Amino acid sequence: MHDIRAIRENPAAFDAALTRRSGVAPMSAEILALDEGRRAKILAAETAQAEINKLSKPERSIIEALKSDEEKKELFKANSEKVRSLKTGVQILTNEAKELDKRLRDLLLTIPNLPLDDVPTGADENDNVEIRRWGTPRDFDFTPVEHFEIAGVKPGMDFETAAKLSGSRFVLLRGGVARLHRALAQFMLDLHTTEHGLTETITPVLVKDEAMYGTNQLPKFAEDSYQTTNGWWLIPTSEVTLTNTAAGEILDEAALPVRMTAHTQCFRSEAGSAGKDTSGMLRQHQFEKVEMVSITTPETSLEEHERMTHCAQAVLERLGLPYRTVVLCTGDMGFGARKTHDIEVWLPGQNTYREISSVSVCGDFQARRMNARYRPAGGGKPDFVHTLNGSGLAVGRCLIAVLENGQQADGSVLMPEALVPWLGGKTRLTAEGVLA
Repeated sequence: MHDIRAIRENPAAFDAALTRRSGVAPMSAEILALDEGRRAKILAAETAQAEINKLSKPERSIIEALKSDEEKKELFKANSEKVRSLKTGVQILTNEAKELDKRLRDLLLTIPNLPLDDVPTGADENDNVEIRRWGTPRDFDFTPVEHFEIAGVKPGMDFETAAKLSGSRFVLLRGGVARLHRALAQFMLDLHTTEHGLTETITPVLVKDEAMYGTNQLPKFAEDSYQTTNGWWLIPTSEVTLTNTAAGEILDEAALPVRMTAHTQCFRSEAGSAGKDTSGMLRQHQFEKVEMVSITTPETSLEEHERMTHCAQAVLERLGLPYRTVVLCTGDMGFGARKTHDIEVWLPGQNTYREISSVSVCGDFQARRMNARYRPAGGGKPDFVHTLNGSGLAVGRCLIAVLENGQQADGSVLMPEALVPWLGGKTRLTAEGVLA
């Protein structure tokens, strides 16, 4: 959520930054109109309350100037009538101020974060800027196929049974493919906890409204998530639960940065994506991710963004999977981000790079929504923390990349050497779908 004081102080800068996002019109005039109306109501209520206080307890000199008890009675009677009238007015003004405050907050909750100055301006993914490329895509002596077409994968990747159980965009994994999927998640967690300094965390996958508001899934993106009949939300990613651990807290600066990772089931309705990536398991309603979240001071958040990007890239480098890293332009960036690095892994079956991780710095945007602050070491007023999140990585997409890059002409798949210890020494998935 945005700082209303910053909008008051420089509405033109707010509008200029906001309009860099594709399709977002200037909004400062509407925001400030609500803010000024709210403040005017509050001021009028405070002025009336001061008059009530004055009438309820007249100055001694006024009382002493009255010559008789009758005059004093008349004064208190008149004052009492004025107080009753003013109290009614104060209540009306207070209610109107609360209504304007709600309208202002509801509006602010729907406005995306402002991009940093160095984020490229653009309309969509075609305007993203590549900043790094690692690894060389393998030269195949046969035509590589997509993951679900590999002979050794077919026995362990069952879309038909999943559709019978749950409908489209679900998959049932078996045998060697299921073991490989589990091994990838364990490999990522072990790398992040033992070498990258993240604290492994097990979180709920059901959360309350407040948590979804805190990480900006609500109110704007309600249709992209699933809600239970008793009001819980299924998390779209553990960014929601990990980041909200700081909600309502005042952390000591000495405790920052807080760096966490979690492996969870994730759930997305994929509203508005009909007909997109429907083949295979690239885009599913239920999937698994190893998420990274950092909570930092404002001064260190950009450095932390680079560090988290390297943590995600390290997973792919250990697995020998070629990738490229891009900076998302303003028109392709997520709602809560100020800057995002997308890491795209090479998928030979599609002959293209596909996103496998988004690492974003959000500034104090989420912290304001969830009232997450820290106490500066040198003293002073608590300030809002900065939050960051990123996939480290999407497990299903990493599975796809391992299968497609390791596929052989006979339908088997060679395993990345780094992953072998997590596979009990197995080095390949046979054409029959067995780890050997």
